[in-house]
Amino acid sequence: MFVGDSLSLNQWQSLTCMLHRAVPAARYSLTRIGYISTFTFPDYNVRVLFERNPLLVDIKRTSKGRAIKLDSIKKSAKVWKGIDVLIFNSWHWWTHTGRETPWDFIQVGGKSYRDLNRFVAYKLALNTWAKWIDSNVNPKKTKVFFQGVSPDHINGYFWGQPHANQCAGQTQPLLHHSYRGGPHLAQQLLEKVLSTMSKPVHLLNVTTLSQLRKDGHPSFYGHGHSSMDCSHWCLAGVPDTWNQLLYAALFTN
Repeated sequence: MFVGDSLSLNQWQSLTCMLHRAVPAARYSLTRIGYISTFTFPDYNVRVLFERNPLLVDIKRTSKGRAIKLDSIKKSAKVWKGIDVLIFNSWHWWTHTGRETPWDFIQVGGKSYRDLNRFVAYKLALNTWAKWIDSNVNPKKTKVFFQGVSPDHINGYFWGQPHANQCAGQTQPLLHHSYRGGPHLAQQLLEKVLSTMSKPVHLLNVTTLSQLRKDGHPSFYGHGHSSMDCSHWCLAGVPDTWNQLLYAALFTN
């Protein structure tokens, strides 16, 4: 099961396509119930699921609006139990502001806030997620992965082209092994949280390799030509590499 936002959807779609290509004659079905999409290969008794859950922690509707509860994960985690492989992801929606903010106020430690520094809120939510994993996952039955932070390519300064129109017209990856924009702060926060956990969580660590792929986004051809998409990835494309890493990790850990 992939759990996260549309970048998790990107990776789930990539994996289902790669699996179908490997066994093109196999029967399959695709269903969606609520926030969960399921791709099934009945002949192999295999299900590959995607749960849309971009923030991981609970959101509760109240008379005052939507409250994101940074220290609660009970509702969100109900569907994670009994899964053989869990691949988590969260960051993209923590950056949304204004009308796109997915909550109206924040609750944590019995207090309410109109808003918090997004990196602070993200780390608090990750700590809640980490505590749930440490308390509820049996590593002998369930392998846990975290995708990492998928970068966007909106600001050309970060790859040495300050006058670029976001990712438009980019046809080549960066050919060196460093990224001018430097490490991603959200990724660094994630790594710190993972280092405190008692249960094993394998970080796919897709950030740096994806930072080098400024050419990998739908750009003008995404969002129905209505706006530039430099956050999601073309398929076939970069998420296929993420899944090669996942495949390798599944059989070496």
